[in-house]
Amino acid sequence: MRLFLALLLTLSAAAQKVHTEAGTVEGVPTSDAQVIAYKGIPYAAPPVGNLRWAPPQPVAPWHGTLIAKDFGHHCIQFGTNADMVFLDPGPGEDCLNLNVWVPAHAKPGSLPVMVWIFGGGFTTGATSEPRQDGQFLANHHVVVVSMNYRLGMLGYFTSPELTKESPHHASGNYGLMDQAAAIAWVARNIRAFGGDPKNITIFGESAGSFSVSAQMSSPVSKSLISKAIGESGAGFWSQSIPFQPLSERETHDAELTQKALNTTSLAELRKTPAETLANTAAFRDSRAFPPGIDGYFLPDTLANLYAAGEEAHIPLLAGWNADESRYSATHAHPPITADSWNKLAHLAFKDKADAFLQQYPASTDAEALRSAGDYASDKFIVYTTWRWLESSVASSQAPVYRYRLDLVPPGDKFHPAGIGAFHSDDIEYVFGTLDSRQQAVWRPEDRALSAQIQQYWTNFARTGDPNGPGLPAWPAYKPTDWEVMHLDTTSVAKTDDQRARYLLLDSIWGQSK
Repeated sequence: MRLFLALLLTLSAAAQKVHTEAGTVEGVPTSDAQVIAYKGIPYAAPPVGNLRWAPPQPVAPWHGTLIAKDFGHHCIQFGTNADMVFLDPGPGEDCLNLNVWVPAHAKPGSLPVMVWIFGGGFTTGATSEPRQDGQFLANHHVVVVSMNYRLGMLGYFTSPELTKESPHHASGNYGLMDQAAAIAWVARNIRAFGGDPKNITIFGESAGSFSVSAQMSSPVSKSLISKAIGESGAGFWSQSIPFQPLSERETHDAELTQKALNTTSLAELRKTPAETLANTAAFRDSRAFPPGIDGYFLPDTLANLYAAGEEAHIPLLAGWNADESRYSATHAHPPITADSWNKLAHLAFKDKADAFLQQYPASTDAEALRSAGDYASDKFIVYTTWRWLESSVASSQAPVYRYRLDLVPPGDKFHPAGIGAFHSDDIEYVFGTLDSRQQAVWRPEDRALSAQIQQYWTNFARTGDPNGPGLPAWPAYKPTDWEVMHLDTTSVAKTDDQRARYLLLDSIWGQSK
């Protein structure tokens, strides 16, 4: 009996060791022993010294076995979000690490792979948040991967010196290149963990969803991706995170750094402590150093790339939450009224004000408040996601699926009850991590919907179609009926009843091409 147990332990330990191109890693079983977690695996060299503001470089091989039981350092943050909780050693520039969750006893190359890109406005975020724990999705017979990537000024700074230094005559987008390097690492190494390198789905929320749309468009990464899922965001027209041309960014970044640090010298900036950069007030904003059109990673705007059919022609599932930014309207000061909303409409939209008020009416104060919440969400994140879906339908023959998360969650420590299905609300439902949300009292319908969403997402990763046994039918999004899956207590697909609204915004914001 002792010999049998010793043999079992030996086989179990062997199953947890995986040989990667840089060295052997050993994972740790999750508490239920159904999944093996490998955390903190370096996928690129530390971006420090002269590698600060350089494309990610190959990681140095290591000797022996890397015990991958703990998350690696998260990347330097350029802001804070109260609801972000990190379970890692803290911030650092040496942060290009990733995590892999694999069902126990997975055979090499057998399972679909889901690569997660976290959100946070390209300024904050990390893979060690409990709400992004990949073990529960992995229980649906998929391999889940998440990566840290450079943020804020350290991830997206541009300068003429950097552009001259680059063989591609480009600068910026280092955080997007980190993501692409992690996806490439997955393509080269994931077979040994149990994943199929030819069946990689990338998925992300907010800035992570913006990133998914960019990775689909980039010649650097698009050939590695089989499917894509976008949750609330895309790199098309956006006032939240504008993607600007390199020439504009170089001018903007030079002015900003000169004013804030009294220098634009690349040598001096590379010697400046990362903490100094992170604590510079002018840099702590998602619009200070967002991704840009650098001419290399992104050769053109996403609108133009999709119009030319240059994106990856792969299945896409994307959508948003019903009340993305409604909170900003309900807590506006002074409060929104019918009179103030009508005045704002005429001031902002002039000759199109009447058409605007047809879609966002204000006959009463209550109606005005509802319209203001709709418009705040549309302007913040909804329209750009809609434009991505429309562009994909127009450009690709691959299927497209659209959703809206409608279920209003219970209140929690950071999100008071009554603000609706808010921005980022979907993350815990997708990952099956509802219990990570502090002080929330979950209902049976929340857990049922979370299980349903996990099935839809993993079905899509497996086959490019979210449908499966026991699930409400989810039709593809196409011109015959423009059907949208409403994820709710009773999920159901319905013809889009807000299409006229988005077409109006499209005509105003000029992205109809």
